[in-house]
Amino acid sequence: MPRIETDRIGVAFDMRGCPNRCRHCYLGARANPRLLEEDIHWGVNRFRGFLAAGSMSVKKLSVATWFHEPDFGDDYRRLHELEAELSDGPPSRYELLSVWRLARDASYASWAKSVGPDTCQISFFGMRQTNDWFCRREGAFDDALTATDRLLGAGMKPRWQIFLTTKLLPELEALLALIDERRIRERVAELGDTFHLFMHPPGPDGDARDIEALRPTDAALADLPESVLAPTRQHFGTDVLWRTEASLYADIAENRVSPPDAEAPPPWFYVCGNWDVYSNAGTLEPWYRLGNLKTDPLDTIVRRYAEDTVLGLHVQFHEVPAELAKRYGNPEGRKVYSSEEDLLSLYRAQHCERGWRGK
Repeated sequence: MPRIETDRIGVAFDMRGCPNRCRHCYLGARANPRLLEEDIHWGVNRFRGFLAAGSMSVKKLSVATWFHEPDFGDDYRRLHELEAELSDGPPSRYELLSVWRLARDASYASWAKSVGPDTCQISFFGMRQTNDWFCRREGAFDDALTATDRLLGAGMKPRWQIFLTTKLLPELEALLALIDERRIRERVAELGDTFHLFMHPPGPDGDARDIEALRPTDAALADLPESVLAPTRQHFGTDVLWRTEASLYADIAENRVSPPDAEAPPPWFYVCGNWDVYSNAGTLEPWYRLGNLKTDPLDTIVRRYAEDTVLGLHVQFHEVPAELAKRYGNPEGRKVYSSEEDLLSLYRAQHCERGWRGK
């Protein structure tokens, strides 16, 4: 990873956590913290002081009060104001909202639309029992449907993300039928747009490595309906939605793979409730830990990120992909992955885990 040469970095504090403990989550299941406003001011002041020292070219700071589920806390409006007060520029908003809150707070969707954007992505893993099992929370499926209705009622557009696993396959037809039963396409059309959905297998990062047994093979996907394949191709802009490990392995083992884009994504530092610091370049697994904001100098934390000195970043940016494939891959594997980088993330995590345990 090259030196940080952007004009802005971000720092996100895990103030309220998440109502779910999703089995696919790359951030992993953690207890919900309770950081206070004065904690955030203290953390931001540390970053402001570091930038003011001029050790790198960055001068602007974006601040977020979450990196799990946005707006999960009851004080979500105040936290949005806090982000605006502490950031250089408007707070970062994404096409993600709290599905939990959408189902419980009738005013939330209208407020969310007022601060933007006007689209919200909602994840599905199957029908009720399967969906709740993946989220590790009873009622998650019903919340997702209620959230869809609440968005539409506020003039916002829902987008459905469907996770492709062996648990989904026998329930996919019933899940897609809900779109017609609830007239979602027609209701989005009334807002002047088209309803978007797409489907993909989980990325094998973080907690998702524990559900690799649920990753389907190419043979299991032979009869997928065009009603979900066509919009998925459109969403990703490609006709090849996934490939087998065998196919991807062949490219990786022969070094026919592009290196990771070291300039993307823009750097964000994630500060957990115990003040441990990670980055958006990896997971919250121990080999990506950059340090602790309470006990380590911030310049040391940032240097570990910029110079790839922690195990996870070193493996990600310096280990030869072909060697990782030959060590951890299955040249005859039939399970499907979205991309070479997706499969490489699995090999890298296996290598990190082995190296970490060897310490």
